Amino acid sequence: MRRPAPLPVRDGLGPARVRLRGGAVLVELADRFGEAAAAKVLNGEVFTADGAVVTASTVLQPNSVVYLYRDLPDEVAVPFDVPVLHRDDNLVVVDKPHFLATMPRGSHVAQTALVRMRRELDLPQLSPAHRLDRLTAGVLVFTTRREVRGAYQTMFARGGVSKTYLAQSSAGTDRDFPITVRSRIIKRRGTLQAVEEPGEPNAETLVERVDDRTYRLMPRTGRTHQLRVHMNSLGLPIAGDPLYPNVIDVAVGDFSTPLKLLAQCLEFTDPLAGVRLRFTSERTL
Repeated sequence: MRRPAPLPVRDGLGPARVRLRGGAVLVELADRFGEAAAAKVLNGEVFTADGAVVTASTVLQPNSVVYLYRDLPDEVAVPFDVPVLHRDDNLVVVDKPHFLATMPRGSHVAQTALVRMRRELDLPQLSPAHRLDRLTAGVLVFTTRREVRGAYQTMFARGGVSKTYLAQSSAGTDRDFPITVRSRIIKRRGTLQAVEEPGEPNAETLVERVDDRTYRLMPRTGRTHQLRVHMNSLGLPIAGDPLYPNVIDVAVGDFSTPLKLLAQCLEFTDPLAGVRLRFTSERTL
């Protein structure tokens, strides 16, 4: 188990964890991340895993880790609220809007559901039990304390949660429903789209028709972009999708065309309390 970071969450953000190649820490951080990282060492803002301050003369072994607070990028504010659907000692369940990432990654740091809810609720140990794509809206579950995090994350990872999504397509079809789509989906680092490839299926989605352009999706696995890929494979790309079937360049700060995909409902047996829980989004498509 990874040991806790020696620095606390600050303004909703935990410290960055950097694994080292080994040698003089100042030289390596300067080489890899530039003068700003070197300045953090010289200012006493970098710490070893046991909480010691890294100095200009600190030398560490390969695969050692250090911690520091990152400088936040300039971000366009996502102008939508994050309503709380449920809160108790172990869980916070929110109704995530479109365009808001679940947790910090790349250029999305402060403008994420995790950081915003840590700040708004003053819960520094808040952590996502699962993820929703940045462009997907709907029910998102967080754990409130480190000691309960593993039980809920394991439940999601093992498929112990019943998930229902709603999607609207930009196309029509004369197919008969329901349809179960099974395929092998691969998402490679550095590529925007996930692709379907020959081989043993690793993704399964039950698709039901609600009306002419609206569908109920019940994934039985959780591959990256699974619902978007499966709907596109049926000739029913989800309306507002900038990746499938074609990659569309969307300007930063353009919130005019949300992806018509909603995580409408989550249902599971609480792994700690043993009671059945069901959470439903108040959003519509």
